[in-house]
Amino acid sequence: PLHTLRAAEKELLPGFHQFEWQPALKNVSTSCNVGIINGLSGWASSVDDSPADTITRRFRYDIALVSALKDVEEDIMEGLRECGMEDSACTSGFSVMIKECCDGMGDVNEKHGGGPVVPEKAVRFSSTIMSVSVLADDEEEVTIFTEPKPNSELSCKPLCLMFVDESDHETLTAVLGPIVAERNAMKESRLILSMGGLPRSFRFHFRGTGYDEKMVREMEGLEASGSTYICTLCDSSRAEASQSMVLHSITRSHDENLERYEIWRTNPFSESADELRDRVKGVSAKPFMETQPTLDALHCDIGNATEFYKIFQDEIGEVYKKVNPSREERRSWRAALDKQLRKKMKLKPVMRMNGNYARRLMTLEAVEAVCELVPSEERREALTELMRLYLQMKPVWRATCPAKECPDQLCRYSFNSQRFADLLSSTFKYRYNGKITNYLHKTLAHVPEIIERDGSIGAWASEGNESANKLFRRFRKMNARQSKAFELEDV
Repeated sequence: PLHTLRAAEKELLPGFHQFEWQPALKNVSTSCNVGIINGLSGWASSVDDSPADTITRRFRYDIALVSALKDVEEDIMEGLRECGMEDSACTSGFSVMIKECCDGMGDVNEKHGGGPVVPEKAVRFSSTIMSVSVLADDEEEVTIFTEPKPNSELSCKPLCLMFVDESDHETLTAVLGPIVAERNAMKESRLILSMGGLPRSFRFHFRGTGYDEKMVREMEGLEASGSTYICTLCDSSRAEASQSMVLHSITRSHDENLERYEIWRTNPFSESADELRDRVKGVSAKPFMETQPTLDALHCDIGNATEFYKIFQDEIGEVYKKVNPSREERRSWRAALDKQLRKKMKLKPVMRMNGNYARRLMTLEAVEAVCELVPSEERREALTELMRLYLQMKPVWRATCPAKECPDQLCRYSFNSQRFADLLSSTFKYRYNGKITNYLHKTLAHVPEIIERDGSIGAWASEGNESANKLFRRFRKMNARQSKAFELEDV
């Protein structure tokens, strides 16, 4: 019956469970039972603001987290039992690791909707509970819950939906402002929530890793991705990165970016614009939200596939012999490549490289198909070798838990990336003379260090958020539908 269904639904929506914060959250109202709120609540609107009430909807951050924790309540209790910790003894010392994702989506206009006029772009911000651990009696942390599918849209809980263009920095930061404020308030406090019938206290740790490079640069105040400072993890310039491809360590951090922004703003040494820019390594806006410097596995895949696609093109045209080929020549090589890939791999040419195309392109079959068009035997060997090395490296940053899933590749990663870099700087140096793409640099230089620090790259990627974008489109009824059968469906 309907009322039971309603009651069940209420429990699943944020805003149902009672909880409290100690000390109380600063700047956040004390009521627990808040459902979906206007995303701009927490902003004082001025007289001349356009009516912004259609722009964004969100849950209050702490309430969304409480709801997500209650979702995994059984798993947490199960975990406590498995670790032999008497659950009545364990009421404090829980810490919860949260992955945050945020991603822009283009083109979300309704196919035939009559809603309010909003921008055709949307941004979704979501969070995932990655793990819950508890302090044991001997003061060591024991993990009692780990999200088994960190990249599924099921574990990726939406927090805020905005009709904003992700490139519109001002609006984006205004809308995310309240979320940042709540997140900062939660870092200073503990949540008291009943779990398994007893009140327990939780601390939250937030890691913003589910951002693509564009979003990271925007949030951290770095120049856009075409900048000479190519990396969001280290200070290397494009030229330096193409000279020494492998040896770099992670140096950037949110706090350092803030310091650098202050230097940029005040120019304490009265330097010229160029000297100043070199001093702050391309930080020229105020960092807005703390992100965790990592590598986004999904876009890394796509970026590198795009790069390989271009190498294939160049090899078909034997660019290594020529000086600078004309537009027409390049076009003919591209046509030949597309035709071959369509024939042998059933790959339709795509406008922008997407994840699925990238996965199919980065295989030995694809290289074999391309090699049929490459005249020289040694170039064919070099191409195959390049792909072999890449396929050895890829599982390391795609796996949810590389130490378990591909220990051998993990051990060999540094060696493989060194070989890969040697190949690029010798055989393919026509492409890498003083330039290298951002993701290729990260793939070669930073992967082992990130894995050593976090244990995984794939688990912290933005896939969950990306796949939930599909659901968002579905709920907006964006699929131009052919039949009237869906008209009545309840979103």
